Amino acid sequence: MPKSDFIPNRDGDFLAWHDQIKTAADNIGATLDITAADLSNLNDDNSALHEVLTLTNAADAAARQVKAQKNTTRRATEQRARTLAKRVKLHANYTTALGQQLGIEGPEDTTDMSTARPTLTITVMPHGSCQIGFPKLKADGVNIYSRRGTETAYTYLARDTESPYIDNRPLLNPTQPETRQYKAIFVIGDDEIGLESDVAEGVCKP
Repeated sequence: MPKSDFIPNRDGDFLAWHDQIKTAADNIGATLDITAADLSNLNDDNSALHEVLTLTNAADAAARQVKAQKNTTRRATEQRARTLAKRVKLHANYTTALGQQLGIEGPEDTTDMSTARPTLTITVMPHGSCQIGFPKLKADGVNIYSRRGTETAYTYLARDTESPYIDNRPLLNPTQPETRQYKAIFVIGDDEIGLESDVAEGVCKP
């Protein structure tokens, strides 16, 4: 049976692996004719890797904090704006024209959910996973169906109310890529509505 790549994909796993090879090379390098130059490169690379990943983790943490602050500010701002708009629309002098000047008249939604169909986007992810993006329009969510490998029929996979959905099922053969096909249909309440999406597919790899 063929072996998978010995180098991990995730940064944290890769760092732990590089720590291992550096330490082991220091201990048993002479047995395998690992040179002083090789050891120096491993040490330099390991130090640089630790430094850049520390910076990356700090930047990611700062970005998450700023994003959380942005989300909180936007929610509060939106709520106050909606409250103001609601009050203004109840005013005796309010007209649609005035509302359009204020930007509080939304465009007319002409979506007919009885004929609407989701548009799926597929993003292949590491370790055999697949991300399925979809719009909700006026639906509560979508039912997702899938077939993969040599399967001939679509089977129900999941109901999701927030895009994207992550299909993290293990590969049928853990050493072989497999094609996964997906289709979806909108759901309102417990009922499917509208038309099935076109089939979208991705090739998932070990």
